[in-house]
Amino acid sequence: SEILLNETFTHAKIEKELKNHSINILHLATHGQFSSQPKDTFILTWDKRLNANTLSQLLKTREESNSEPIELLVLSACQTATGDKRAALGLAGLAVRSGARSTIATLWSVNDQSTANTMIEFYRNLRQGDGNRAEALRQAQLSLLKQEAYQHPYYWAPFVLVGNWL
Repeated sequence: SEILLNETFTHAKIEKELKNHSINILHLATHGQFSSQPKDTFILTWDKRLNANTLSQLLKTREESNSEPIELLVLSACQTATGDKRAALGLAGLAVRSGARSTIATLWSVNDQSTANTMIEFYRNLRQGDGNRAEALRQAQLSLLKQEAYQHPYYWAPFVLVGNWL
């Protein structure tokens, strides 16, 4: 895997990676905003906003070019599954409609540490299990629930899986 962090997480680099490499899992731990108006929907990169239309087109281009589809897109920042009255599921819904087979996203603002713990457990469970995304996420949430500091649903319940659960 390749990590694009801080100044290496640019609009151009994301486009290049998505166009030129086979990517099974794409994890974007960056802030974004959703609106039913595409011009107001984006994720933040180091240098500028990656708007909804561009993200959608990048995902669709992969599917149309017979590249391997993105099996799992993880949007672990705040409120990435929050939609509005005109469009449900926010950025997560957009991603699935654009060709990602499934997306994990969040329903509300999340705590950085509990989210990091959840993602570590999720990937561990995904790798060690049979690849079932729903079960890997469920086990990660249960792991967090067992920790006294994170028993409140605020910490473990914002994560949803949209699309293919297996």
